[in-house]
Amino acid sequence: MEVKTGYKQTEVGVIPEEWEVTPFVSLGSVIDGDRGTNYPASKDFSIDGHCLFLDAGNVTKAGFRFGDCAFISREKDERLSKGKLKRDDIVLTTRGTVGNFAHFDSTVSFEHIRINSGMVILRNESAVLDTAFLYALLQSNFVEKQIERLTFGSAQPQLTVKGINEFWIVAPPLPEQRAIATALSDVDGLLGGLDRLIAKKRDLKQAAMQQLLTGQTRLPGFHGVWEVKRLGDVATFYKGKGLPKSALSESGAEPCIHYGELFTRYPETIGEIFSLTDDSSGVFRSIANDVLMPTSDVTPRGLAKASCVRVDGVILGGDILVIRSDTSLIHGSFLSFLIRYEETQVLQLVTGSTVYHLYGSDMKNFTFSMPSLPEQTAIAEVLTEMDAELAVLEHRREKTRALKQAMMQELLTGRTRLV
Repeated sequence: MEVKTGYKQTEVGVIPEEWEVTPFVSLGSVIDGDRGTNYPASKDFSIDGHCLFLDAGNVTKAGFRFGDCAFISREKDERLSKGKLKRDDIVLTTRGTVGNFAHFDSTVSFEHIRINSGMVILRNESAVLDTAFLYALLQSNFVEKQIERLTFGSAQPQLTVKGINEFWIVAPPLPEQRAIATALSDVDGLLGGLDRLIAKKRDLKQAAMQQLLTGQTRLPGFHGVWEVKRLGDVATFYKGKGLPKSALSESGAEPCIHYGELFTRYPETIGEIFSLTDDSSGVFRSIANDVLMPTSDVTPRGLAKASCVRVDGVILGGDILVIRSDTSLIHGSFLSFLIRYEETQVLQLVTGSTVYHLYGSDMKNFTFSMPSLPEQTAIAEVLTEMDAELAVLEHRREKTRALKQAMMQELLTGRTRLV
């Protein structure tokens, strides 16, 4: 294949002529943790202390996750000879979930951090390599493919220091490295802003649910006492049928809902139906206002989901509990919001140990305060509008993530050059 002017063929593919290809170990060090006699035991860990002791679970595709951390004392820290992070170090997971990276940059508030087993430190020691550029490169397809090639083992995938020593990196001139890192950092900043805005909107929605679904705050124009109802007295319970995943088809003629989609794809009000099927024999179909809940999961909290389908005729798969109520009494979306808000009550109705189940006979005992239908409708509209705002922001975040991936593919291969 002919290489266009200004580019050259290398061990890692076609790159700009002024870029270099080099093994990482020629520019830095790969540092493992301390495995000597002073290695911390469980008795050495605490929920706070002098030095954070990182476990592989604290390193994710999105960087460090400090929600569940262990610490060791200053004395124990000083007895260890290896595995301590310096500012600008990069941590790589090497066992189990291989290939997660996190950068110990100035945004990390902890001063003292050591690594546990199942990870290594990549330390840039070269004046011709920008660490922020290196961190971006490590998250790209360029390195991901190398990790896949060098990782071995199926039950417990592993990447050794010897394998990491074979990492190749591309190194543009230092000013271009910094320009690339800055461009990608700007997109990261945009993603961070969207994450914070989404979190704020979710908090506002939760607060609105607490106020509106309990009657603590009433919408303008509504008064009167809410009635306490038992769900079994105002609704009938059914169960979906069949519909294995193999029956789903992109070109199917019938809209359908598989029970697994209730966990991940549908909010309290179902708008667009995502799946189709051609299997319409002996099926169970929705009636507008039906509320759907999954009936089995490996975690009990997964069952405290409820979604209202607003149209007739959607095929509903097995393991879906269908709550069908009188439309003159119950607004389905209001009930869905209420069931999700009353998660604690739902969990008390769940049965099972290894696999958890929720049956119609259980949900009959669900109790709630019921306002008039017009007030239910108004509450549902407010909360649905908040959901719509969240959906727009989440869609924008996904588009921004896709944009970053496209930028990485172009900039880190030299296909697109920054002026």
